[in-house]
Parts: sequence; structure tokens; C-alpha cells
Amino acid sequence: MEAVVFVFSLLDCCALIFLSVYFIITLSDLECDYINARSCCSKLNKWVIPELIGHTIVTVLMLISLHWFIFLLNLPVATWNIYRGSNCPC
Repeated sequence: MEAVVFVFSLLDCCALIFLSVYFIITLSDLECDYINARSCCSKLNKWVIPELIGHTIVTVLMLISLHWFIFLLNLPVATWNIYRGSNCPC
């Protein structure tokens, strides 16, 4: 069970890192005026909820599998993602 949790966590973290890079690239395109603000917001807003779900799943899995230290490390970021997702107008 532990191996499955950690493999899933690794794959999920890779996807979250990819999303973070995508956010940075999109925001740099906005800064350089390659895209307008409305286009940037529509591109980024559709990925807020999947990012929230991905990070929350990893946090809950660590809680269920009794990995307390990793759960406590993930808890502030999961809390921030829930706060950000609850304020999303999408």
C-alpha cells in the first residue's frame, strides 16, 4: 500500500510541477504582451480546480496512510489551494 501511495504521489507532484511551469510560461507571455489579460485568465483559471484536486488527493492520501510528517508538510499548500479555489470566480 505504501509503495502505491508514494508512486501516485510522485506522479501527481510531477503533474503539479508541470502546471506550475505552465503558469509561469503563460504569465511571462502576458508580461511580454504576446497574449492579452483575458486570454491569460481563461487559460489559467481552467487549471485552478484540477490543481486543487490533485494536491488535496495527495494530502488526504498521506493522512489516510498515516504519514504524519509528509501530511503536515503538504497541509499549508493544500490550505492555500483550497483558499484560492474558493475565491475563484470560474
